[in-house]
Amino acid sequence: MRLRADIFVSALIRTAQAAGAAAYLRRRGAAEAGAIFVVVDCLDGRLALFGPAPQSEVADDGMRRFERLHADEWIDAARVQERLARETKFDSDLWIVDIEDRAGRDFLSPA
Repeated sequence: MRLRADIFVSALIRTAQAAGAAAYLRRRGAAEAGAIFVVVDCLDGRLALFGPAPQSEVADDGMRRFERLHADEWIDAARVQERLARETKFDSDLWIVDIEDRAGRDFLSPA
């Protein structure tokens, strides 16, 4: 059984804040199973967007898996907003978390 989206997002935000990054909930989705998207902003014009990994890459351990949703290491804010607009149009129950971290950490991988 996979961890509820609301609990995962809450833990992600707390983890980022405890490590000295700023983390905010931009959009609240379905509490139990909403897709989660994470925007990492290095505060210098470089951003990264992470979203759910394809189901074929998800292990049976109940852990949520994420992947970078673009080929380049970093993209600009316009590309992030464009992708999030498309995703929101497709799934209105998604979550969006913004993490501001000059080191570019996403906090999505277990320590």
